[in-house]
Amino acid sequence: MKRFKQFGTGILIFFCVFMLCGSVHASHGKSLAKKKGILLVAFGSSEASAQISFENIDKQVKATYPGIEVRWAYTSHIIRNKLAKQGKVLDSPEVALAKMQDDQFTHVAVQSLHTIGGSEYHDLRKTVGAFKQMGGFEKIILGYPLISTQKDMEKAVDAIMKNIPAGRKKNEAVVLMGHGTHHPSNAFYAALMFQLQLRDPNIFVGTVEGYPEVDLIETLLKQKKIKKAYLVPFMSVAGDHAKNDMAGDEEDSWKSVLTQAGISCVPVLKGTAEFDEFVDIWVGHISGPLGHF
Repeated sequence: MKRFKQFGTGILIFFCVFMLCGSVHASHGKSLAKKKGILLVAFGSSEASAQISFENIDKQVKATYPGIEVRWAYTSHIIRNKLAKQGKVLDSPEVALAKMQDDQFTHVAVQSLHTIGGSEYHDLRKTVGAFKQMGGFEKIILGYPLISTQKDMEKAVDAIMKNIPAGRKKNEAVVLMGHGTHHPSNAFYAALMFQLQLRDPNIFVGTVEGYPEVDLIETLLKQKKIKKAYLVPFMSVAGDHAKNDMAGDEEDSWKSVLTQAGISCVPVLKGTAEFDEFVDIWVGHISGPLGHF
């Protein structure tokens, strides 16, 4: 069933792109004037507080690339449906690109706002690849997510170190919560923890839906006899996972699990995109695609 669903989605994308490309190339055979655009693609969030992160990204992208129109898309259909019920319409990447094509954009830089190159990012690659293959734009290029290279990793480590919660002492832990994925790129989280601990041995990285899990983080904290931990989202927004899975009062939240283990917890509800040092990494990735235009 899953394979059929993926096949059906691919056919739908192919058909939409084929129809739209046909309409563009039928425009009296005339080449269009160059029109650049940037499409920012996030997983999305229905939490009002998460908009702070997206607004910060939007502001910095527009300031860095003035004169180039910036549009948004969310990859999560669940989030898009929730927002639609609130009267807020966000497009999927497929629809957003189709609209840009219809609006006669010729050169488009699609920038992933995901943290790692997991399943969502690779689905986005397929979408961009479909538009590229069908020739809907003169040029369309996809920018890397936050952490894709060793250089990105080093910048992310620097950003984390610079934004450690104020007042935190060296014998207290900083526990970063990533989303996690079953995709092989989940290995980035463990690699990030390794490189962080070369700088500060009391910084830990766990995930909600991957490895390392909170049980392992609890064990590591106990081994070091740590009594206090700052819980920090390692996601672009402090959305549902941060508020509930990390800082919630339910018995299986990270705060509850660690508190039960005798570790005092201080949740910090700020997404990475609220900090300019992280946004700079994403914004820098746009320059690669735009450099080809």
